[in-house]
Amino acid sequence: MNTLTIDVAPIEETNARFLRAMEGEPVGQFLTFPTEELLFTVLTARRWALLRALVGAGPVGVRELARRVGRDVKGVHSDAQALVKAGVIDKLPDGKLHFPYHAVHLELDLKAAA
Repeated sequence: MNTLTIDVAPIEETNARFLRAMEGEPVGQFLTFPTEELLFTVLTARRWALLRALVGAGPVGVRELARRVGRDVKGVHSDAQALVKAGVIDKLPDGKLHFPYHAVHLELDLKAAA
C-alpha cells in the first residue's frame, strides 16, 4: 500500500531522512511541516475532507470532487489550489487533481513543555 506520512519535524530531522534515502535506505513517503501551526493552516478541516475524497481515487476533476464532498465548486477549487501550492496534491496537465496515495498516516506528538 502506498502510504503518505504527514508529520511535524525540525529541518534537521527532515534533512537526515533525506540523506538516509539518498544512501538507499527506504524511508517511505513523507510530507513534513516545520510547525504544527503551519500543518493546521494548510490542512484545514475542509481540505482534509478533500484529501479523504482523493485517497485512492485516481485523477478527479474539481466539479466531481465538489460533488463528492458536497461543497460548491468555487470553494473546492480554492482549497484544492492551496493544497497544490503546498505540494500536498498534484494538478495534472488536463486540470484534474491527483493524490497518488492509498492511505495517509498523520503523526503528531504533543509533549509537556520543558
